[in-house]
Amino acid sequence: MRAIEVRRSRPARWLALIALMAMILAACAEDGATTETTAPSTETTAAPTETTAAPTDTTAAGGEPIKLGILGECEGAFGAFHEDVVGGAILALINHAGATSNSPTSALDGFSNAVAGGREIELVGTGCGDDTPDRIIQEIRTLVEQNGAEIIIGPLSGDESIAVANYAKDNPEITVISGIAGAQETTLHVQAPNYFRFHGDGAQWNAGLGDLLYNEAGWETAAVIADDYSFAWTSAAGFIADFCAVGGEVTSRVFPPLGTTDYSSFIQQLPDPDEVDGYFWVVGGTGTTAALEAFVNAKGELSGEQHAGNLFFNPGLASTLGPGIAGAYVGGFATPPGDVTSPEIQEYLASADAAWETLSGAMSGNEPAAPSVAAAFGFFYGYYGGGVALVNALNAVDGDLSNNHEALRAELAGMTLDLPYGPVALDENRHGIVDVYLSQLVLDGEDVVQKTVALIPQVDQTFGGTFSTDTPGPSRDFPACETRDLPWSGNAIPVVDGVPQE
Repeated sequence: MRAIEVRRSRPARWLALIALMAMILAACAEDGATTETTAPSTETTAAPTETTAAPTDTTAAGGEPIKLGILGECEGAFGAFHEDVVGGAILALINHAGATSNSPTSALDGFSNAVAGGREIELVGTGCGDDTPDRIIQEIRTLVEQNGAEIIIGPLSGDESIAVANYAKDNPEITVISGIAGAQETTLHVQAPNYFRFHGDGAQWNAGLGDLLYNEAGWETAAVIADDYSFAWTSAAGFIADFCAVGGEVTSRVFPPLGTTDYSSFIQQLPDPDEVDGYFWVVGGTGTTAALEAFVNAKGELSGEQHAGNLFFNPGLASTLGPGIAGAYVGGFATPPGDVTSPEIQEYLASADAAWETLSGAMSGNEPAAPSVAAAFGFFYGYYGGGVALVNALNAVDGDLSNNHEALRAELAGMTLDLPYGPVALDENRHGIVDVYLSQLVLDGEDVVQKTVALIPQVDQTFGGTFSTDTPGPSRDFPACETRDLPWSGNAIPVVDGVPQE
């Protein structure tokens, strides 16, 4: 474990997120695809009905440029993260492949001069996802079948990733490295041999949270409210499995559609505060604040000790909801809160500030800000890890993409990726085994900040044997609430002032 030190979270970063939510809501209301500027291609168009197959054997080291496509997210519930995810992939090429950004203020203008394994890397397009499977398949088909992409980094969202993994399975001539999509089914069930994920899924990120709430916060019963799609099902599954494993009871599960704007009818389906010990929230995008506001309107003021959430819970909620949200516990994500730091983390964040003058990322409300603001959050960082994995693998195989990328895939599958926030190795399904940091929203004077409270090391996708290729994918009904033995129950590592107490 690297030495880590304290760095105070920045409430201003989370205040900006509230402004972002309004922008996302406007994006969700728009109809149709938007034209996205890419490098060198300047638009993303619908793919032809007939598939034009890409060559099954590409030029080996020293030949033509390697053609890269990035699946971004410029519309839908997570459309405000488009700059972030493209920036993450490009920063990896800047730091590890000698690339230079084409713009001092935007990652969307692409990069130049990237070389790995002795071959140039050329960006042939950036896909414009909207968190739906149909749209992302249009985008990847355009990148692969029209623009000639051989390697894809992305996508962002859960349902998208299941569709992309199935597309990869049907198109063995390409290699896909996930951006940050956290649906469990993508790797555990689809198992495309050319799809690699160097991060966790939604269930893994909640490992240990149920144990903490049951044994330390005193919850015995809980209600779950989650967006009705694959990532949220996966995230809820991790909490349910963890909470029930130690004896907790989940009394209610409510699933509003992703992108809901009026949550009042769904809040009515939840038990009242005197009927349950706590509520676990897996509502993201614009929905986090909107759903909590509907809760306040229907059931009274918030008491943070009675609420917990996944990665979408943050200190910025206090700007709308008030300081009563303090006390809430939060599951993990690809990056821990800002109080956990190290020389490697500081170097990584500084590299983002050196690569661009400003970036208008989601964490700054899509206003120009220091690029390290975007780089510190998991959406940017997931794509960064995918880019680092690609460069390392290309260097190891001297840029050889012959025989349907056989050497490259073998290198990726066996790689332990040494990243700023900790190493990631892949399991037999090419999925990340990750450390998970749990946190709590607490008062610091008059401000609500996020404090790391526990570390669950090396969580794998089976969730201590709970999930397998033989179990159903997470859904409204699965998993059942059952006691079970989990390796981390009662064994979480406390974190004090950003330092794990190992």
